[in-house]
Amino acid sequence: MIVAAWPKCRKCSEGELVPLSDYGTEGATVTYKAWVCTNPSCGFNLKIHKGNLYINEPISERTQYNPNH
Repeated sequence: MIVAAWPKCRKCSEGELVPLSDYGTEGATVTYKAWVCTNPSCGFNLKIHKGNLYINEPISERTQYNPNH
């Protein structure tokens, strides 16, 4: 079993940066599109969108998806 160690957050030094993936407009997987700190009070994040790097974009929570409504 391979265990990966994620990098420490350089902003807070408490959390780790973990990768998030997404899907592109054509449906292809975009691996490691964003990285976020695991420390909720830190909020550090960075993402790639259309070839541009965005750092510390505001984080908002979406309501949970409910396919029945």
